[in-house]
Amino acid sequence: MAGPITAGVDGSPESRAAVHWAAREAALRGLPLRLVHAWLWQPLDVPIVQDREAQARSAESLVREAKSEITGRYPDVRVSAEVVPDTAVAALIDESERTSMLVLGSRGHGAIVGFIVGSYGQQVIASAACPVVAVRAPAGEEDPATVPEPRTGDEVVVGQHGSPDDCDAVLGFAFETAAAHGVGVRAVRAWSLPTLYTYSPGSMRLADEAGGLEPFERKALAEAVKPWRERYPGVPVTEHVEIGSAGQVLMSATGRALLLVVGRRARRSPIGSRIGSVAHASLHHAPCPVAVVPPG
Repeated sequence: MAGPITAGVDGSPESRAAVHWAAREAALRGLPLRLVHAWLWQPLDVPIVQDREAQARSAESLVREAKSEITGRYPDVRVSAEVVPDTAVAALIDESERTSMLVLGSRGHGAIVGFIVGSYGQQVIASAACPVVAVRAPAGEEDPATVPEPRTGDEVVVGQHGSPDDCDAVLGFAFETAAAHGVGVRAVRAWSLPTLYTYSPGSMRLADEAGGLEPFERKALAEAVKPWRERYPGVPVTEHVEIGSAGQVLMSATGRALLLVVGRRARRSPIGSRIGSVAHASLHHAPCPVAVVPPG
């Protein structure tokens, strides 16, 4: 993994939680941390007029305070901070080209709250060139004087689907994170009863040869995980195969997770970029931070 870890800063409790999460990851991985706040001059349509210079000072103060807080808490992490003159979406997508991962704040559970709050997050996740981690503020951590504590867990949960080549980037990120934290990986593969669209004739033939659909799915997961077991021999691995929808199976497996890692299947639509149903469900309902990894 090359490049710094980059966190978006906007002054919200969620952003603050994301910055601290990113700082802890930077400390564990021995990487620098970059804090970014996107700002463009926009006259405010309110009775109290705020001029350009005042807005610029406010933006600079925001990143300066975030940097000061992090350097005080994590003195061994090299921290840089910058106000980028661009929109949040454009700035963060540009940052994704030269960073190891982007870390963003994310609010509340539930489809409605999550969708509205991620005003720019989903667009960034759908287009970013690097993994994007969404972090929620811990409950009751609205007090600015309180340092957000990380979610505890003893495994990284990763969703695996398709061929090994399809999920190399996802599994690689999960194993690298688990190794950095000294925890295990739970690799999850969901399967469903065959329909006209879920299995090709070739897949059904291979399933017959494997002794049935479930043994076929277990074999597929084992083959995908095998090279990562060999690359990270010190990381304990649990292979979890379960019948059901991918989103539901993943959510049921995150009880002990410190991070959920899923792949991205971004596609364009008339209302903007979409990130795929499994990533969408994970971002809204997972109880832990969620990393969405683009195709390798």
